[in-house]
Amino acid sequence: MSIKIDFIGAVRTVTGSMHLISNGEYRFLIDCGLFQGHRKDFYRINSQFPFDPAGIDACILSHAHIDHSGNIPNLIKNGFDSRILTTDATRDLCQSMLPDSGHIQEEDIKYLNKKKKKKGEPLQEPLYTRKDAENSLQFFSGHPYEQQISIGGGNSVTFYDAGHVLGSSTPLLEIDGGGEKVRIGYAVDLGRENIPILNDPVTPPDIDYLFLESTYGGRVHAPPSETHDTLAEIVNRTVERKGKIIIPSFALERTQEIVYYLNDLFNDKRIPKIPVIVDSPLAVNLTEVFFHHPECYDEEMYQAFKNGDDPLGARHVKYIKDVEESKALHRDPDPKIIISASGMCEAGRILHHLKNNIEDERNTVLIVGYMAENTLGRRIAEKYEKVRIFGQEYQLNAEVEIMNSFSAHADRNELYEYVKPLKDTLKGIFIVHGEESQSEALYRLLKDKGFPVHFPNPGDSMEI
Repeated sequence: MSIKIDFIGAVRTVTGSMHLISNGEYRFLIDCGLFQGHRKDFYRINSQFPFDPAGIDACILSHAHIDHSGNIPNLIKNGFDSRILTTDATRDLCQSMLPDSGHIQEEDIKYLNKKKKKKGEPLQEPLYTRKDAENSLQFFSGHPYEQQISIGGGNSVTFYDAGHVLGSSTPLLEIDGGGEKVRIGYAVDLGRENIPILNDPVTPPDIDYLFLESTYGGRVHAPPSETHDTLAEIVNRTVERKGKIIIPSFALERTQEIVYYLNDLFNDKRIPKIPVIVDSPLAVNLTEVFFHHPECYDEEMYQAFKNGDDPLGARHVKYIKDVEESKALHRDPDPKIIISASGMCEAGRILHHLKNNIEDERNTVLIVGYMAENTLGRRIAEKYEKVRIFGQEYQLNAEVEIMNSFSAHADRNELYEYVKPLKDTLKGIFIVHGEESQSEALYRLLKDKGFPVHFPNPGDSMEI
């Protein structure tokens, strides 16, 4: 009995992770993420599955980021009715993240249909609604790290800590290949060592085949040790010219990490005590989840909570849910730090903060995460002279700073160090989750080092 892998999503691109593993009797989906990009491509790619969702025996979810989890409600709308297995923390995070995703899609379609109605064009339906997302939560099954879970037919999955975001995992699947168990690791996404809050990544033992991300497969990050210095310099420089620091940020992990660093800088008196506002209802809800999952903390974070400290800066930060409070920030000219979602600037309140602040040269837009191709965040990171927000052009006069040291993705060197101890046992590495240039750079590095590495195309199938 051979095992077949279908490479469906986040292949030679970054978003929309989705892969299918089958052995002739059982079919398992690993991740079911949303592709993010132009609106037309978003609906075209995410609305279709190249398989029958009703025929999937289980969905294995690596972590809660929407590009990995965000198409699960649509999967269920199309007939999937089995278990979604993940870690306890990821299950809890999805309780907020998926309904929020459904709400965003409802609002996006409402805006789009206003335009279509004026032009006399057919109206569209959202990919899924908030109600669809809430319905999907009943299928989730949360599990601890490093506990083997049966997924039927003698097949199993074990979740190992990926150190990427709260609850993130590298699932290890043991699939029956006809009397012989084949061990398949899924390091998509993989975190970094020595970053705050989370445990370092754990490598599953005895892997035969490995899915490996390549988001930064050709780049090297600044070391985390430089983060405090660089962040302090940016804040102080902006405050001196009486500007605001606008930070587009993923509501999960990146927001909490930025707050953690700012809290350190305030406590060490390295930056002035200006207001810090987290303007994201979702980030507020997700921060609450952090308090309930100490199993994901590194030792420093664990001890800080145990000692009654304030590592997530609750005393220094104002968390906003109310829309009117958010709007009031635009009328206040004083220096402040505003952290808001979405991280790639494609939706949410960050669009309003950018619209109101990017034309003022006193302000700084601080990029702290990966910006996918064809997103507003990428255009800002590449310092376009003008950018379009809500259909209107704005002059990008604000300073733009990029801090890759905040990245929760392993870089080229870290990815190589991760796989190096596995060289003598691995039968194959599949390079996924990266723009083509980054994936190719990692592929060439590992090939030159003698690894059995594969660089699949979208839609490819392979028997192992």
